[in-house]
Amino acid sequence: MTDEDLRDDLAEVLRRRALTQDDARPDAVERRRASGARTARQNIADLVDDGSFVEYGRFAIAAQRQRRSLDDLIARTPADGLVAGTARVDGQPCAVLSYDYTVLAGTQGALGHLKKDRLFDLIERMRLPTVFFAEGGGGRPGDTDIPTVSSLDVRAFKLWAALSGLVPRIAVVRGRCFAGNAVIAGAADLIVATEDASIGMGGPAMIAGGGLGEVAPEDVGPISVQAPNGVVDIVVADEPEAVAVTKTLLGYFGGPVDAGPERDQTPLRTMVPERARRAYPVGPVIETLADEGSVTYLREKFAPEMVTAFARMAGRPVGILANNTMVMAGAITATASDKAARFLQLCDAFGIPVVSLVDCPGYMVGPAAEAEALVRRGSRLLVAGAALTVPLIAVILRRGYGLGAQAMCGGSLHEPLLTVAWPGAHLGPMGLEGAVRLGMRKELEAIENEGAREEAVRAATKAAEEHAKALNSASMFEIDDVIDPAETRSVIISTLVAAAHHEHANRPRFVDTW
Repeated sequence: MTDEDLRDDLAEVLRRRALTQDDARPDAVERRRASGARTARQNIADLVDDGSFVEYGRFAIAAQRQRRSLDDLIARTPADGLVAGTARVDGQPCAVLSYDYTVLAGTQGALGHLKKDRLFDLIERMRLPTVFFAEGGGGRPGDTDIPTVSSLDVRAFKLWAALSGLVPRIAVVRGRCFAGNAVIAGAADLIVATEDASIGMGGPAMIAGGGLGEVAPEDVGPISVQAPNGVVDIVVADEPEAVAVTKTLLGYFGGPVDAGPERDQTPLRTMVPERARRAYPVGPVIETLADEGSVTYLREKFAPEMVTAFARMAGRPVGILANNTMVMAGAITATASDKAARFLQLCDAFGIPVVSLVDCPGYMVGPAAEAEALVRRGSRLLVAGAALTVPLIAVILRRGYGLGAQAMCGGSLHEPLLTVAWPGAHLGPMGLEGAVRLGMRKELEAIENEGAREEAVRAATKAAEEHAKALNSASMFEIDDVIDPAETRSVIISTLVAAAHHEHANRPRFVDTW
């Protein structure tokens, strides 16, 4: 059958459908590409499996019929600037939504809000992991067809927030993302953003309208601010990389896959220095334990003393917590506790087991630390650990001291399904030298010669180190085993297999946005 043989009604549908595609607006698309960006439909096509995208509301147009002609709206505002539907990514069902910056700067239109309502309802009913490309300028003031005073009765933000803890939601941001668009990103579980992104609860117009001066869009919330402060989880160079990372993130929530390549485990025996005060990068430990190429770090520039990452071990997705001794000696600060606690919530909500790699001198202490609400924020990690229902495995790499080490282990050495230590590890209620100085204060004060006093401290600390050795702790059954570091991966995998039928119940009703 040729096009001439088509019924008039079908021909009209196909004509209108063609007008929603990028090819129908070459000028708008060219301007977009000239800025170094891709269109909404390009990003979606790159993300989803071929032929799997089922679009909703493609024929919607901006609610501006009172001020613009119907033909103009059809030509210039396809899908009301929001491309949305269901699809598959690497075979996994999902939902995908994307604001279209070529349509009224990606602003949120009246029909776009209704479209989100429809999709969010379907996402909840079908439990679909969701990707939302959130670039855009917030609410659209130019819609005239739907009477409104405040527009505060829009339900989309409530419905989106209510998906927290039910389905994993990833926001992708390139360029400008302000006001309502920023809230969509901020309420998501993970934010992937390009280096040129600027994210803010209010854009330049709102800032000026509030009497706060003129601010360039790129200065509102640049990545130089939003990565170190923890708003953005992963920073990428451009949209192709953002899509690739998003595919990887979705995969972690999709469950086990075939096991990836395994690295030689013997280097683990020498990765941790024998000297307790010598710092070392924990990344190589994580990457050796995990399937090769499977590690994705989150919020790297925020609270870098605490590492959070997704990875796979023998194809099984895991969340990894690790103390980074290169920063603050790996102590748990207020921000590190926030970072770790929220990560535990995320893993727990979506059934991802947690591996905790402990080299912790304890909580950071002192007046400066307390000024950051450490009492409350530090306790958050203990509360999150106590609520954890997914399998937790703890590995004491070198130091496990005080409440900080307990917090890394879910609150106690006996809370994880398995707690093991490496041979050079030491455990204690606080740092050993500090414990000596505190516990022997009177005896030390009685030694008048400073050199003799410090020699007494060294001797007592050495004795304390012998007592605090992992083997001694294991002999008291405080931990389950002391292992060859090269066995760590196999021990973790075997424990995860044993826990495979673990009933994951009572998931958190929502995951904190912070």
